[in-house]
Amino acid sequence: MGPDSFDKKSDNFAAQTGNMINTVIFDMDGLLVDSEPLWGLAMREVFSTVGVQLSPELTHKTTGLRTKEVVSYWHNYFKWNTKSAAQVTEEIIDSVTSKIIADGRSMEGLHYILDFFKERNFKIGLASSSPKRLIDSVLEHLQIRDYFQAVTSAEFEEYGKPHPAVYLACAKSLGSDPLDCIAFEDSVTGMTAAKAARMVTVVVPEPHNRQDPRYKLANMQLNSLLDFNDEKLDWLRQ
Repeated sequence: MGPDSFDKKSDNFAAQTGNMINTVIFDMDGLLVDSEPLWGLAMREVFSTVGVQLSPELTHKTTGLRTKEVVSYWHNYFKWNTKSAAQVTEEIIDSVTSKIIADGRSMEGLHYILDFFKERNFKIGLASSSPKRLIDSVLEHLQIRDYFQAVTSAEFEEYGKPHPAVYLACAKSLGSDPLDCIAFEDSVTGMTAAKAARMVTVVVPEPHNRQDPRYKLANMQLNSLLDFNDEKLDWLRQ
């Protein structure tokens, strides 16, 4: 999607923010770390222990939600009684953490985009649906912790994405007005949260999701973090 094809409503919103944009907030899973396949594998493995078989298509249905919300969703649907929802949640988190530490890879353009905003003196934050202990493991594994002045987890919010709470908490921690923030997301759930927080929103969907018409609600859609540059930043600031 090029600047000329951006949604007019998004164009008007970006125009209203003026040139005060000085903060960037990133989602984590599927945007900075290639963890979505590992989440899917961990969920299928753990759910199989309670007699629930989840296909990759079914696991995609809950992308962007907190782990406990994913488990609650499927528990309400399949109604297993061999393990508690809390136990299943902890087992999934343990499994995906170990898989990321063993096999987790950074997404294309990770260091490029972080360096891009660091060199331009942006305040940089992270707002993830993942629990804090998983976030910490990813930041250590990818060796990117020092880039972030604020790291927030929806684990500590009353509501997870698509509610804007975790984005608003991150902006507050950075001392930034939400209207001065760019949010980078990869999922519709996360994009909705960032838009609800009134942030300029850039989406980088997985290849199989790029044609989802809902992404037109974002201010900008990219195929890779490497596609972002000064021209696109200037466009968002206009």
